[in-house]
Amino acid sequence: METQNIYDFLIVGAGCAGASAAMYAARLNLKSAMVALLPGGLITTTHLVENWPGIKNISGPDLATSLLDHAFSYNVPLINETVLEIQKAVASPVEGKQSGFIVKTKSNTYYAKTVLVATGSEWKKMGAPGENELANKGVSYCALCDGGFYKGKTVCVVGSGDSAAKEAILMAEFCPKVYMFVRGDKVKAEAPNMKRLLENPKIEIRYQTEIAEILGNGKVEKVKLKSGEELDMQAVFVAVGHAPLSALAAAVGVELNEKKEIKINRQSETNIPGIFGAGDVCDTKFKQAITGAAEAVTASFFAYEYLSKTEVVFE
Repeated sequence: METQNIYDFLIVGAGCAGASAAMYAARLNLKSAMVALLPGGLITTTHLVENWPGIKNISGPDLATSLLDHAFSYNVPLINETVLEIQKAVASPVEGKQSGFIVKTKSNTYYAKTVLVATGSEWKKMGAPGENELANKGVSYCALCDGGFYKGKTVCVVGSGDSAAKEAILMAEFCPKVYMFVRGDKVKAEAPNMKRLLENPKIEIRYQTEIAEILGNGKVEKVKLKSGEELDMQAVFVAVGHAPLSALAAAVGVELNEKKEIKINRQSETNIPGIFGAGDVCDTKFKQAITGAAEAVTASFFAYEYLSKTEVVFE
């Protein structure tokens, strides 16, 4: 075991939660590192953040950069690798001691006295025919990433949440016509975004509307609705929610809920001593960048508390 690869607090993920945890753990003098192939997290796909305390508005990429820069200012390293496995180092440690953890990537093995799982989430798919075939050919999950390609075109946003509302508002900056297809009878957007939606003449909200099929030869050309109506369309932006990236945690025995989210308590602890969770991968009902950051800072503090009174062993 190489001693330089032993960490007090190893953070799997480098989004808002991971970077916040890294900054705070460093302030507590914990030897820490973030492990993530693509730092920044899903906040980097958000056009505008207006609910981060102390900052009236900031772009998602700029917020992610500022959080990472804060962590780097404390000399917390970012290991650009994908974690493939987390496992207990000792199956049955002697009484009064707790097992450390082995964290494996394709190229390296790291040892951690405590681990924070801040792996976030990924975009959900609609499941409509044509969605997979036309992905990146007019089907997108990120208006900030791809919206500029469809300037002057007719597009639609699928979803009913605040994220979908923000996608539609952004696309209206590029496009003369933006449909918003809502499966139910209500848009669940924050009040400022709901006001922007309703006041924008370019946006047409269609309630109780679902896409049956996305049509096109090599690119999106039409959508067929479940009502049978067909509409000319050059792009479909899917914003129907996120699925937690919790497989790593589940494999080591961390308890998940029915949505496959990591169960955590008020101390950001999981059911396994020494493993903490924070951010969109967890079972917190209200998921925001600020709540994920708060959970991560909480995890850092209670990891510090855990290590102050726990003997961790690796063999």
